[in-house]
Amino acid sequence: MRIRTCYLAALAAGFLMGWAPAAAPAPGPVPVGDFHQHVFSTRAITLAGPDAKLLPLDAGGVVALLDAAGIRKGVLLSTAYMFGSPRYRLDDEIARVRAENDWTAAQAALYPDRLIAFCSFNPLKDYALAELKRCAGLPGLRRGIKLHFGNADVQLDDPVHVDKLRQVFAAANAARMAIVVHLRASIRNKRPYGAAQARIFLDRLMPAAPDVVVQVAHLGGSGPGFDDPPARAVLATLAQAAERRAPGTRNLWFDVASVIGRDITPADAAEVAQRIRQIGVARLLYGTDSAQGSNLRPREAWAAFLRMPLSAREFAQIAGNVPPYFR
Repeated sequence: MRIRTCYLAALAAGFLMGWAPAAAPAPGPVPVGDFHQHVFSTRAITLAGPDAKLLPLDAGGVVALLDAAGIRKGVLLSTAYMFGSPRYRLDDEIARVRAENDWTAAQAALYPDRLIAFCSFNPLKDYALAELKRCAGLPGLRRGIKLHFGNADVQLDDPVHVDKLRQVFAAANAARMAIVVHLRASIRNKRPYGAAQARIFLDRLMPAAPDVVVQVAHLGGSGPGFDDPPARAVLATLAQAAERRAPGTRNLWFDVASVIGRDITPADAAEVAQRIRQIGVARLLYGTDSAQGSNLRPREAWAAFLRMPLSAREFAQIAGNVPPYFR
């Protein structure tokens, strides 16, 4: 009964946002998992405010969307980092961060054969290492962490920020926790972002976590869409480094969440395909991002991805990829 109720709720929310899941998965190979998803608690929605136009979405709603796409597995990336954003001043910040991480873990636990949860927090905060340690000790959050550089206003040109990030990466490595990183610097604050920042990421941060998967979200951008010149420069730098097997790329993975839209131009699609081949299709993960607003839902997003200029063999490889943290 819970699954049916959540599915109906997902349908209702979808119609309000102008979409509806189709009756059957898109033709072609079906991804094993959606390795970039979010759930939204009422606390997170209240924090974001009415302008964000977020709707409640729990694990049942996400599973309904995955079912519509024929996808079995999913990773719920906690949005607890929102409560640590420098945009807010919350007296009970750490308590809210912990509550959101625990809620996300509880949501994933409702579908233990299908979902896992990642812990999140602002890596620049004084409590970052303590929250990482706490999450590492909880079965529902020990698989990995989600870091959102844009939300935290991380600046890779700032040595103090880099030092704090190195501590977080090293602690995650010691705890054998994978790292999913939204690398894109703050667009709101117009922070520098490009090839120079990509090289700092490779040279300074990746060596601090040599033994765990580091998954670059959104192919280094933020989505929706690929029209972000600074992010394209970052992707080019990282992809070229991966192609030549540069130091720091041994455990570097990427997800395509919300980057490939229905209206991607042929030239942009060709550029993304080139970068995917440089990265190596074995390190490319399917992901959708949050089922909110204009983001494509899992079925529609995968159908859009299948229009990329890749071969049937490459599509099959990407669809079947499972990162070590989910095995």
